[in-house]
Amino acid sequence: MKVIAAYLLAVLGGNTKPSADDLKNILSAVGAEADDDRISFLLSEVEGKDVTELIASGREKLASVPSGGGAVAIAAPVSGGAAAPAAEAKKEEKVEEKEESDDDMGFSLFD
Repeated sequence: MKVIAAYLLAVLGGNTKPSADDLKNILSAVGAEADDDRISFLLSEVEGKDVTELIASGREKLASVPSGGGAVAIAAPVSGGAAAPAAEAKKEEKVEEKEESDDDMGFSLFD
C-alpha cells in the first residue's frame, strides 16, 4: 500500500511516469522501507496506463463489493405496556444471580 501511495504522490507532484528510484526516494523521505519487488511489480502493472483511468476502474470494482448492511433491526416498544415490567424482572434476576455468585466465592476483595 505504501508503494501505491508513493506512486500516487509522485504523480500528484507532476511526475507522470515515476521511476523506481523516484518511489524509493519518496519512501525513504518518510522513513519507510522500499521493497524492490513490489515497486517493480507496481510499475509493470501501471506501465502505459493513465492514473485517472486506473482510479476510475478501481472505484467501479469497489462499488460491487458488499459492505455490511447485514445487521438485524430491533424495534423498541412504543409504550411502556407489558414489555417494561418484563424487562425490569429480567434485570432483577440478573442482579440476583450476580450477587449469589459473589457469595459462593466465600471472600471479598475489600474485606
